[in-house]
Amino acid sequence: MWILGVNAPPTGWHDSAACLIDQDGRIVAFSEEERLNRRRHSLYRKPMSAARFVLAQAGLTPADIDVVALGWDSEQLYPRRFASDADFLAYAVGLDFGPRTPEVVRVPHHQAHAASSFYASPFRKAGVLVIDGHGENESSTVWTYEDGAEPRLERSWQRTASLGYAYDAASTWLGFSFLNAGKTMGLAAYGRAAGLATESLVDLTADDFRMAVAPLTEHHGTATADEIKEQYDTVVGRWRARYTEIAGADGPTAPEDALADDPKAVLVAYTAQRVVEETVTHLAALTRKAAGVEELCLSGGVALNCSTNGTLPGPLYVPPVPHDAGVALGAAWTVRPPRHHTTPLSPYQGTDIHGPDHTGRPPAPDTTGLLRTDLDTDTLTTLLMDGRIGAVAQGRAEVGPRALCRRSIIAVPDTAEVNTRVNRVKNREQWRPFAGVTRRDYGARLWEQQEHLSRYMLGAARATDLGREVAPGVVHIDGTTRPQVLHGDEAPAVGAVLDTLARRGAPPVLLNTSFNDKGEPIVNTAADAVAAFRAMDLDFLVLGDDLYRKPGRTGGDRR
Repeated sequence: MWILGVNAPPTGWHDSAACLIDQDGRIVAFSEEERLNRRRHSLYRKPMSAARFVLAQAGLTPADIDVVALGWDSEQLYPRRFASDADFLAYAVGLDFGPRTPEVVRVPHHQAHAASSFYASPFRKAGVLVIDGHGENESSTVWTYEDGAEPRLERSWQRTASLGYAYDAASTWLGFSFLNAGKTMGLAAYGRAAGLATESLVDLTADDFRMAVAPLTEHHGTATADEIKEQYDTVVGRWRARYTEIAGADGPTAPEDALADDPKAVLVAYTAQRVVEETVTHLAALTRKAAGVEELCLSGGVALNCSTNGTLPGPLYVPPVPHDAGVALGAAWTVRPPRHHTTPLSPYQGTDIHGPDHTGRPPAPDTTGLLRTDLDTDTLTTLLMDGRIGAVAQGRAEVGPRALCRRSIIAVPDTAEVNTRVNRVKNREQWRPFAGVTRRDYGARLWEQQEHLSRYMLGAARATDLGREVAPGVVHIDGTTRPQVLHGDEAPAVGAVLDTLARRGAPPVLLNTSFNDKGEPIVNTAADAVAAFRAMDLDFLVLGDDLYRKPGRTGGDRR
């Protein structure tokens, strides 16, 4: 039995993705469409390339698929839009499944989110908290999941109580897209560092919460996509009006690259961040109480808020794909859960750097004019210790929005100035932070410990005195970092460098950020990596087992 999970239009209109699992719930391959079509977030685009890729990994054709699982109830949102499942699949996925139309299973959005988190976790039973902009009828839900049992929906909150909407309003007030919520989170840290007092915009009761900003008329029950869009515009509009009232302005007074110096912008970002932190902390406690266990899983777009995640006590698990792309996996797992999940999910499920992509063949990179040598760990480590900034593209790509050392830009973070240099390389705003990566034992000395969040770089942790001393380049303005702990040989080149740094008596920690230029998805294939290397002001590129440098940059002087 083969199950193709998708996040696809018309319901999944951003972060489309495809995932293939077998009859035992084992993942064969998983990819976001943006990695293949090179259009960030793949707005309104079907996951056709991602579906072709995952099928090619198993040597299958669309006709071999038994079930297509969608991470939305498309029938509720778009009633009577499609005459048949065959018509729906042609529109949503874009593949020709042949004369035998696969069964189409429409999994409610929050249930797909919940499944993607629980079954990726090492827990046998857990409370699962899903928080996002909205599903079909809700914005937050509490579940109990247990191996061998049907999932149980414990609580739900309506769309108008959406934390995602509150954060979207702040992001758009700041001039960002709602898909740039990470910028809002990074800016909010300047408010925390300054000790800003914010107005509380959420009322927490013993077993509930209520937003201070809501439409005059509450909306309950089911709604179509058009009705939800109208509700969204109303709620977000009222939140923006409240932020305008708080700031005394209807937008920032500084340009985007100077927002950290704009007190009004920082106040709005931090106010929204506090709304999320206060509410999620409360909901996490309610989830644990409802499930009767301390093990907690998070999912939904709000679970990408690393600052909030880092404030929650463990045991806590967030998957590498808590955003909407993850419902492709969660929908498939709802149809056929994995038989055994004793360790956290490996995020390395995407395209191999030298393997075939969705076309069935490996795109050949053009390395003309670049200087190639065999990859040597000592040489690579020396380049980094001498202040060089480079990129790594090895093995199968990560899934999710965090680069986890297989498609990463790396540097030694021994000065705060390296943050400025890497932001310049990536053409980012200078106020944005970076993450650090190290091994488990040394990480215990650098920052507060996180049992699972640091596996996927999904939780902020306060840096220790040693962390601030040896790795100031990855410590944000509020004293936190978003750490990654690298296990075993998950990312061979980066792991080898960390171990070599330790042998040389240097702090075994690196700055790690995604390998992509401004506005682009993370690189996927070797051809993507070489093109990005040429376009960006990088000193070296690890491509599989090769090391590439640019003419004139072969020395070891600190730049």
